Amino acid sequence: MLKTFVLSLLISISSATWAEHDAYLAQQQPEWLQIAALVDDEKQPLLHLQDQQAKPTSSWAFAFDNDVLVPGHRDQDYTYGLNFTQTGASARAANLALNEPLVVVDNWIGFEHSSLSTKETFSREIGAFGFTPEDITVNDANPDDRPYASLIYLSSSREQVDLVDNIAWKSTLTVGVLGLGIVGELQNVAHQGTNGKTAQGWNNQISDGGELTGRYGIARQKYFANFSDSVEVKSTVQASVGYLTEASWSLSMRTGKIHSPWSSFNPELASYGEKSSYSSSAKSVSERYFWAGVAVKARAYNAFLQGQFRDSAVTYEHSQLNPLLVEAWAGYTFAFKQGYRISYVLRGHSSEIQEGAGDRNLLWGGIIIARSI
Repeated sequence: MLKTFVLSLLISISSATWAEHDAYLAQQQPEWLQIAALVDDEKQPLLHLQDQQAKPTSSWAFAFDNDVLVPGHRDQDYTYGLNFTQTGASARAANLALNEPLVVVDNWIGFEHSSLSTKETFSREIGAFGFTPEDITVNDANPDDRPYASLIYLSSSREQVDLVDNIAWKSTLTVGVLGLGIVGELQNVAHQGTNGKTAQGWNNQISDGGELTGRYGIARQKYFANFSDSVEVKSTVQASVGYLTEASWSLSMRTGKIHSPWSSFNPELASYGEKSSYSSSAKSVSERYFWAGVAVKARAYNAFLQGQFRDSAVTYEHSQLNPLLVEAWAGYTFAFKQGYRISYVLRGHSSEIQEGAGDRNLLWGGIIIARSI
């Protein structure tokens, strides 16, 4: 029944219609917002006036993460993730989304930044990702290594960009289920097709059988506008409460042939598989650029290691984990004028477990395919 529910979510999202919603919003869009958007996009060269007067842009993106997409063979820790993201009018008007509760929470904590210079965008995302210990051929639980863990989730994000002060605020609400067997089954199906090893210990995963979970996160991004047209640098402060409870500061950059707005690209907001697709409301432009960044995270709670309310075969206490992590990433993006873009990213962070076999740095790669419409 859970598998049927997950498949229904995927079908519902992929069958959403976008054109009617986008055309409606284009008619309703205030003139001042169109002018402000022109001012923001004018910072990027080669974006023509006729492109900016077109209807608001929607986009979709698909991301696939895997630890085999790095130099050398790996099959451990954050082992794989996949997600599908929509941005634009369809995501804002969709029934299968968390936009309304997200706005309620935003208003409750005072996270509201609407003004004459603010451009607002909504997105929604569905995905799944999983973690495994180093030796996946062992059926028994290994208390000396990290536990098996997984999440299937649905999330909605709200971005508010101040076009005058070059500041972007982003909030995200996620609900999901820990411990479903389908994540391990998908991994083993993929391994059968590639003659890989079968992961034997998924019955020992965190919250095995399923447990509801959630997360709310906020982020503030500041763009440093005093660099050249070919180099962008921004800093981000963010915090979240839920299955990952943490606060972080990051510095990120991209350089090359850049024609999309700075706020449309956000790799620093990724948390494992979640938000790793970097879907945006950027126009269809031809560009190519290198991007990289570093973040320092103070993590207070990680359900993928510490478990939640249900008993699990292997869990860690907070005192057994490193509270401070350093995360870094680097990637390259090709974007085509037809609206398609493809990216590769290499990402990792320092060890979260203090001692034992699980005391090692994490490293994984990802491929992102997206299209602006």
